[in-house]
Amino acid sequence: MRTTSTPTHCPYCALQCGMTLSPLPGGGVEVTERTDFPVNRGALCGKGRTAPAVLSSRVRLTSPLVRSGGTLVPATWDEALDRIAERLRATRAEHGPDACGVFGGGGLTNEKAYTLGKFARVVLGTSQIDYNGRFCMSSAAAAGTKAFGLDRGLPFPLEDIPKTGCVILVGSNLAETMPPSLRFFNELRENGGTLIVVDPRRTKTAEQADLHLAPRPGTDLALALGLLHVIVAEGLVDEDYVQERTAGWEDARAAAMAHWPEYVERITGVSVPQLREAVRMFCEPESAMVLTARGPEQQSKGTDTVGAWINLCLATGRAGRPLSGYGCLTGQGNGQGGREHGQKADQLPGYRKLTDPAARRHVAEVWGVDPDSLPGPGRSAYELLDALGTDIKSLLLMGSNPVVSAPRAAHVEERLRSLDFLAVCDVVLSETAALADVVLPVTQWAEETGTTTNLEGRVLLRRQAITPPEGIRSDLEVMHELAARLGVEKGFPTDPEEVFEELRRASAGGPADYSGITYRRLAEENGVFWPCPGAVREATAPETLPADGADVHPGTPRLFLDRFATEDGRARFAPVTHRPAAEEPDDDYPVLLTTGRVVAQYQSGAQTRRVDELNAAAPAPFVELHPRLAARLGAAEGDPVAVVSRRGRAVAPARITTGIRPDTVFMPFHWPGEGRANSLTNPALDPTSRMPEFKVCAVRVEAVRATP
Repeated sequence: MRTTSTPTHCPYCALQCGMTLSPLPGGGVEVTERTDFPVNRGALCGKGRTAPAVLSSRVRLTSPLVRSGGTLVPATWDEALDRIAERLRATRAEHGPDACGVFGGGGLTNEKAYTLGKFARVVLGTSQIDYNGRFCMSSAAAAGTKAFGLDRGLPFPLEDIPKTGCVILVGSNLAETMPPSLRFFNELRENGGTLIVVDPRRTKTAEQADLHLAPRPGTDLALALGLLHVIVAEGLVDEDYVQERTAGWEDARAAAMAHWPEYVERITGVSVPQLREAVRMFCEPESAMVLTARGPEQQSKGTDTVGAWINLCLATGRAGRPLSGYGCLTGQGNGQGGREHGQKADQLPGYRKLTDPAARRHVAEVWGVDPDSLPGPGRSAYELLDALGTDIKSLLLMGSNPVVSAPRAAHVEERLRSLDFLAVCDVVLSETAALADVVLPVTQWAEETGTTTNLEGRVLLRRQAITPPEGIRSDLEVMHELAARLGVEKGFPTDPEEVFEELRRASAGGPADYSGITYRRLAEENGVFWPCPGAVREATAPETLPADGADVHPGTPRLFLDRFATEDGRARFAPVTHRPAAEEPDDDYPVLLTTGRVVAQYQSGAQTRRVDELNAAAPAPFVELHPRLAARLGAAEGDPVAVVSRRGRAVAPARITTGIRPDTVFMPFHWPGEGRANSLTNPALDPTSRMPEFKVCAVRVEAVRATP
């Protein structure tokens, strides 16, 4: 039992708020403020404050489970691991390596994400690996890479936000999704800056804005194009900047000029005066930012939509300059680091491309394997889930709950049930784990050490604060044991710092270069921003830093100030044109559904739904609808209503508000069962990012009459 307090970070969203964990006399830990961490400066939301509740044996798994006679029953670790290894070996022998799938999570530490990608490619030899971060910000990643040559959620620290002149916040309700960050936007306004919020709902965040634009769901692309049209028409383009630091302006300009304000008003419902006011607020100050979140990104045209918002920054000279630029508000705790080090279908560690021969050679040398032995890119997340039971026969899943979180969730649940074999590593018995043949109970944030990378690109050290219960093992130990059973005795260490040392070497020279970062630096410097190149020693050599700090790269808090990460150093405009959502309303499904989160729950709710305080604040799903729509249905506040799409039906109480458009309903997606919002959502994929269209689909809404 530890007796000292431990500085660490919250297990939930991508802010990765600093906190201190202190042992309690009767066992367990309490959370106290940690004011030295600049992201939250001591502030915590309810999820962070109550995070230790999930450490309790009352809610978490404490023993491996194996399926016997249709029921999950306790088993020893050897029994559980042997069964997993046997089934994976049999699947490979009968159907080939690609019949084994691996599905990861955006909450896994960098060490776990790195090892999971290595395990899939080296031990299983499969190309079929992806993770739920594909559902988070993959469209922003694709658009950012196209525009700037590099994807990092925010290219500047959050502390820059209060110092800029204007922020356009697109599709984010951060007052509920990451409440401690709201202070930066409040300080922006206190300093004389302005906040524009783009959201079809009048959320708690929109209520803080100087200007709220409420477009019809699925029309964010048209809105951005209309704003760029006004910028061009009013002579507000920074012509010198465009000429010196960008490419592709003429095509992007032509596309924008086809979206005149009155046309955009008809598409989006945002009035021409509001369009002009937004342009004035954005262009008047010397500096400004555009920040996007899931609203514009979780669309079948999300990459183009984000590209159109980036165009606003490029046309006005607001990218790669101090206190200006485009950024994405990453959602999951390690959504940034999780996709940088190899658990994404097309990537190797260091954000290297799996199709790049030089990248394959570099990583293969670190791993001690033949580059030709590494499989090529596999399916994206939804495509992988859709292939379960057909091409993919066995699945190893870590840190995800797709039964609740995936689009077209009933279909995904059916696919999971059709597998020959499913193994799940998790902290709790999630809805997905309950379907498994083997469930392994693994350590969680306070019980283990590891690194995460927050939405700013700041690599952080989470420290172990308590000893895990007897019988609980880490994901690293699981992969070490499985690798050994499958014939790979070396290369899968269980010590997270040893894994990180290898990750440093694997990432060296890549776009996401961590080679100059060490655990010691992370502890002493409160995190380090990547890219951070540096000389890398062998993992067996002691890591030392020069006493005076000489020859140590400081990290890169602010990107692109000198040049962009493209071959010629120029940013690329996106020549994009508005197109409809994959599924537009019709006579049978005349209303639009959009989905999102509430402050007291997180993602699929697998952990937060087990915390009494959070459940008291948000106990169940609901359907938010406008009074006019409610009147047509004859539904009153709290009445059950059914939302029906082409994929399924969900029932939840009505929540009537003027804060939503009359043509739109909203549902939070944290719950399973009959109120499962993702039973309805559309898996139509963005052609570049392979992001499903969570944020807009056609539905009808029906009053649910009581049975006599």
